[in-house]
Amino acid sequence: MTLDDSTGRAGEAQKPLYLIGDEALRLEDVADLARGQGRAELAPAANARMQASFELLRRLHEGSEEIYGVTTSVGASVDTHVPAAQAAELSLNLLRMHGCGTGRILDEDEAAAVVLLRVVSLAQGRSGVRPLLAERLLELFNARVLPRIPAEGSVGASGDLTPLSYVAALLVGEREVTARGRVCAASEALAELGLEPLVLEPKEALSLMNGTSVASALACLAWSRARRLSRLASAASAMASHATLGNPSHFDALIHEAKAHPGQMQVAQWIREDLQGLPTQKAQRLQDRYSIRCAPQVIGVLEDGLSFGRLVLERELNGVSDNPIVAVERDAILHGGNFYGGHVAFVCDALKTAVANVACLLDRQIMLICNPAENGGLPANLVGVEGPQACTHNGFKAVTIAASSLAAEALKLTLPASAFSRSTELHNQDKVPMATLAARDLLRVVEISEQVAAMALLVCAQAYDLRGGALSGPSAALQERVRENVPKLDADRRMDHDIAALLQALRADRLLDPSTYAAAGTGR
Repeated sequence: MTLDDSTGRAGEAQKPLYLIGDEALRLEDVADLARGQGRAELAPAANARMQASFELLRRLHEGSEEIYGVTTSVGASVDTHVPAAQAAELSLNLLRMHGCGTGRILDEDEAAAVVLLRVVSLAQGRSGVRPLLAERLLELFNARVLPRIPAEGSVGASGDLTPLSYVAALLVGEREVTARGRVCAASEALAELGLEPLVLEPKEALSLMNGTSVASALACLAWSRARRLSRLASAASAMASHATLGNPSHFDALIHEAKAHPGQMQVAQWIREDLQGLPTQKAQRLQDRYSIRCAPQVIGVLEDGLSFGRLVLERELNGVSDNPIVAVERDAILHGGNFYGGHVAFVCDALKTAVANVACLLDRQIMLICNPAENGGLPANLVGVEGPQACTHNGFKAVTIAASSLAAEALKLTLPASAFSRSTELHNQDKVPMATLAARDLLRVVEISEQVAAMALLVCAQAYDLRGGALSGPSAALQERVRENVPKLDADRRMDHDIAALLQALRADRLLDPSTYAAAGTGR
């Protein structure tokens, strides 16, 4: 990936340009591009690689080389011979056959990430397809004309065949797209851009579909959100410690250096930094409950998981998840299984467990802060009303129930999807990783955990207001940002809008400055 700050057409001039196939993309690049914060073009070197692989495939095909998905049908039908004159017809029918996706439609950012990652794989020049395919996909990507991809229907090998068929269908002008927020037929969107549907060459549909790009795309976006959540959970834990008259010595650097897990040390450092500027107070006990005392050990697992996840996911997204491979340097076609999404599945299954445990941690902190037996003198459920009317108010009681429900749902989803391999497609795909299911689970666990984190911030902010006193430093700044979005709970009211407001602020990076968690997931 090379960044080029040259200007483009009106409205695009301020967006950085990424040259795909030049250098490796980072997870941050994927997230930024998927959100429309950059433009992408095929690098000249990638164009040359793709052209060379296409020409070799064509030459070998003309020379009667046996090539899976070109001279043969696919999957368990590999023994079915396909004459050269019908190879392109097989390509088209392959994408049509896989138009059987179900479930929710991936949102625009998710679909954009899918398209981007498929281009990154093709740009390696190992798939035997024309550069035109990558260039056309990036043209549509930059115009925010995106395939409407159903989330369900992939077992993760041979890659994400069914969901990726919706990417291939876009190029040939079939099915539906989202064009700058409007749903319409793919043929209509192409016509509006002055583009003709492509006629796919042999293997091109297979190369578009036979990869891990859906699972990887969802995993990349979930990783980005989990990284932010890790930093937010650390900030909330600092607030919870102070709100409950906790013992700040639990976060002493020497304790965490003694065990030497980088993520644990990072979280302890964040909590120490967030506690700076808060008034000194007498701790109510020598050792706090685990949900406070062990916050670095719990969130640190997620931090270290993010570091491992970055390593694996960046290798996956920048690699070739296709079959067969066109080896230009050997003048050969190599048949293998790089479409297998086992690494992505493993990362997602691991991360969803780490994220769910953070949700559980925050849920327990909420309960501590709302419990008068544990919170150091604050009212039960943080009721903000005093006097005779206080008996008719219950403060955050319902929030504690909702947070517990959400944490339970997140924990329930930690069952490893990759353990549920199914033999399918006439037992040809007899061992599969369920990578896309794992990635969808991870996204859902992150979403749930963000909701618990929003509730935890509301509770911590209320506790700070009730405790009173002058505040300064990072925790005070976070308290102020919470209050910019949600007022103090002076009397019982509906709080769904409060939670939604904080979630919106969180996802727009208005609660935490992204620079404060830029180190997350680096393994430093």
